[in-house]
Amino acid sequence: MALENVNLTVQAGETLAILGANGCGKSTLLKLLDGLYFPKNGTISAFGKPLTEEALRDNEYNFEFRRRVGLVFQDPDVQLFSPSVLEEVAFAPLQLGLSRAEVNRRVDSALEALRIEKLRDRAPHHLSGGEKRRVALASLLTLQPDVWLLDEPSTGLDPRSQSWLVEFILEQRKLGKTIIIATHDLVIAEEVASRMCVFSEEHHIIASGSPEDILGDHDLLHRSNLSHFHAHSK
Repeated sequence: MALENVNLTVQAGETLAILGANGCGKSTLLKLLDGLYFPKNGTISAFGKPLTEEALRDNEYNFEFRRRVGLVFQDPDVQLFSPSVLEEVAFAPLQLGLSRAEVNRRVDSALEALRIEKLRDRAPHHLSGGEKRRVALASLLTLQPDVWLLDEPSTGLDPRSQSWLVEFILEQRKLGKTIIIATHDLVIAEEVASRMCVFSEEHHIIASGSPEDILGDHDLLHRSNLSHFHAHSK
């Protein structure tokens, strides 16, 4: 069982870090919130409406949901498919039926925000891991989503890229975006989160609270197999 007895409410505009060891169900939760998986038991609601397989068959509902919620996968190679960075970043806004001028504006803005203007004609699969992650983020930024779902976003990033990632998340937070980050990186989580939830290795939430309360509970971090990272947090 990937998840069990999970009861979670995410408020608009908050930055929630979902903490837990590998295999505890963090990625599964993000895919449920993105409408890629559906629970066998229980319910999920988004923006005040049920999020179900049946609901997403309605083209209007599906279009609006996909415009408002974006998921960045842990492995960018799963997400990137276009022959060039430019085409990758332009794909999502083209699906919105926007004018070519607006698509170009959003693409140029995203490339600049992610600092990847020089990569626009490169093939995504030839890029470094950090560059691929920036392209994946840029491809969602053109949608201007209300909700960002980030699955282990710091994986494979060098210190400079991690610092840039923190800046990017904090900028989205300032814009009032809702951000949910699945991670076992307590350093990143502490820098960006307004609230934290902790998953046990038995696939359920065992704690929820402020970063100060969660990171200050050494027994909790030990029980959830996160304590070996705690020495690196503030």
